[in-house]
Amino acid sequence: MAKVIGLGNALVDIMTSLETDQILKDINFPKGSMQLVDAEKSKEILDLTADLKSSLASGGSAANTIHGIARLGMECAFVGTTGQDEYGDIFKQDLIKSHITPKLFESESETGRAVAMVSPDSERTFATYLGAAVDLSAKHITPELFKGYDMLHIEGYLVFNEDLIETAVKTAKEAGLEVSLDLASFNVVEAKLEFLQRISKEYVDIIFANEEEAKSFTGEEDPEKALKVIGDYAKVSIVKIGKQGSMILKDGEITRVGIIEATALDTTGAGDLYAAGFLFAYLNNHGLEKAGKIGALLAGKVIEEMGAQIKDSVWNDILAQVKSIISA
Repeated sequence: MAKVIGLGNALVDIMTSLETDQILKDINFPKGSMQLVDAEKSKEILDLTADLKSSLASGGSAANTIHGIARLGMECAFVGTTGQDEYGDIFKQDLIKSHITPKLFESESETGRAVAMVSPDSERTFATYLGAAVDLSAKHITPELFKGYDMLHIEGYLVFNEDLIETAVKTAKEAGLEVSLDLASFNVVEAKLEFLQRISKEYVDIIFANEEEAKSFTGEEDPEKALKVIGDYAKVSIVKIGKQGSMILKDGEITRVGIIEATALDTTGAGDLYAAGFLFAYLNNHGLEKAGKIGALLAGKVIEEMGAQIKDSVWNDILAQVKSIISA
């Protein structure tokens, strides 16, 4: 069976339920965005939300995807940097619990954290203090790191370190791996558009985008037109269009996949878990339609949870449904 290695920001998510969107207005954060903040701003937001219901979980886009793939039964690893602190230990132990090989480098900085503020309509806005995560650098990337793996999955949030992400995708391709890229956030795409387009064209095999990210990447308002433009940059392109499901483009043909019925509590991790389901099926040669359906299944299940991880009790049902999709 194929093996997947993820590369991303090692973060601990602090999931916080907002009673209204007033706090977002107070700190001037666009709803649904990911904003990078310093330690001081992170503490300010934690203080503002201290009286609200919250929970801790290991996070970061690529790590969320790797957790999902591992729970589907594939061998996985994750590369990132953590601090020598309680948050760092939480992150590492969560990987081990999910049978993911930790390839973690330690830093003198604090482990990164993302305050995920979940609005009453389930949309989430991130205030991300990267901390130790930014200490992951190109010098950590070696061919040995990718030995034995078939796919490298990376998150778009890494593009603020151009040397790191380009070294990683180049090294992975030279080692014979396919490369999967999740565009991560529309404001990240806007900030690093030319770089993202260039490395996608040169190194990336699969691109995941939601509607807003696809628009930012291509300039196209229409999701299908955007999908076709993204197809010029990668072998397989996927655009997720919310309640309308997703569209997958390969070899000039579009595969359309719907969603599963779900009661949305929190959309955190929906895109990450879609990628997990898709990559699992894609790497096991189950075809694009089944890959999209398994992606939609995982996305639908995770939005019924608070945070980007699905409860153990739900996974038995998911695995049974995955088996049914594959055998259909």
